[in-house]
Parts: sequence; C-alpha cells; structure tokens
Amino acid sequence: MPYSKKVLDHFKNPRNQGSMKNPDAVAKEGNPVCGDVMKMYLKIGRKKSGEEFIEDIKFETLGCAAAIAVSSALTEIAKGKILDEALKINKDNIVEDLGGLPAPKVHCSMLGVDALHKAIKNYLKN
Repeated sequence: MPYSKKVLDHFKNPRNQGSMKNPDAVAKEGNPVCGDVMKMYLKIGRKKSGEEFIEDIKFETLGCAAAIAVSSALTEIAKGKILDEALKINKDNIVEDLGGLPAPKVHCSMLGVDALHKAIKNYLKN
C-alpha cells in the first residue's frame, strides 16, 4: 500500500512541528527497532467549566515519513480536546484520519499516541 495523499501532505507540510517554550508537559518516546524518536510538548488550558484541555501541542520527530505524518496528524486531532478525550485517542484514530498506512508503518502511529498519553500522565502527576 502506498502512502495516501494525506500522509504525504502531513509529511511535507507538518503541522505543529517544533519545540515549545515553558510547556506544561513533555514526553519522549522511541522505538529501538526502527530508530524513530518523538518528543511531545503540551500547553494545558482550563475551560470555564474547570475542565483542562490541550490548548497547544508541538512535536519533534526524528523518523520516517510515516512517523512525521502521524505526529502531525495526532497534534491536529488532540488540539482542543479535554484531557480525558485526548487519553482515548488510539492508533486506529490516527491511521483512519490519514487514510491508512502501509502495514509495516502502523507501529509509527503507536509512537505518537504513546507520547501523547505519557505527556498527559506526566502533567496529571504534577
């Protein structure tokens, strides 16, 4: 299966890429098998209802086209979500949003989801 147009777009024009000054949470995940590494930064806001949400999100990814595309798509999906909703994002959500991934690259979607969940959990611990 070749990469979808959406995967290629996210790879060539990544959204929310870069570091963040004074993030509320940071997490780093890596895959020793393929060598991909991702760092996720979160800025947490609070709604009038008191619910905390992802106000801003950035990523730095060293990896293949799929890893970068997954990171970019994940940030778009997660931005604005309350933390409980963001913790429910899974690899299937990312793969579906991107129009599919070649089977050997599906593990890349887990790297992003794991980094997001870890960052949220780091925030909630503090």
